[in-house]
Amino acid sequence: MTRTEKEKMLAGEEYIWDDGLKAEGERAHRLCRELYTEISDARRKEIAEELLGKCGKNPFLTQGFYCDYGFNIEAGDNFYCNYGVCILDVCKVKIGNNCLIGPQAGIYTAAHPLDRAKRVAGLEYGKPVIIGDDCWIGGGAVINPGVVLGDNVVVGSGAVVTKSFPSNVVIAGNPAKIIKRL
Repeated sequence: MTRTEKEKMLAGEEYIWDDGLKAEGERAHRLCRELYTEISDARRKEIAEELLGKCGKNPFLTQGFYCDYGFNIEAGDNFYCNYGVCILDVCKVKIGNNCLIGPQAGIYTAAHPLDRAKRVAGLEYGKPVIIGDDCWIGGGAVINPGVVLGDNVVVGSGAVVTKSFPSNVVIAGNPAKIIKRL
């Protein structure tokens, strides 16, 4: 049985961005664009619930939120995304309860092969990202594919997170490292 490109993508395998994935992405992009308009908080919540694969209570997505598909994002209660946040969700992004994401931050599950011929051919793949409860990701921070953050992790502004970290730490820098235990 031949697997679809979407099935390969969701499994973290190499895939090609085909017409089916383009159509799914267009749906997400349409909803993200609506966040740029003057809408009520009630409509903002409706968009979050329609866009995200799983959405807890009290989600808030500000203008400039962007994602590839949305259906791969699971957000817990009291999820707050500030201006210009970008989540590339070709694989699962799981965000716990009471998490704040600062402006211009990025969470990326998408990756490209190191092999030049595969990149030129358009192959890509992804690795999931998991963020625990009560985390705060500072403005301009980048969370790379495959990262797992424990509970109560504070990510300093501009940090580039290339590896996983345990609970109750402050991390910062490029690449991010523990600068304080909480």
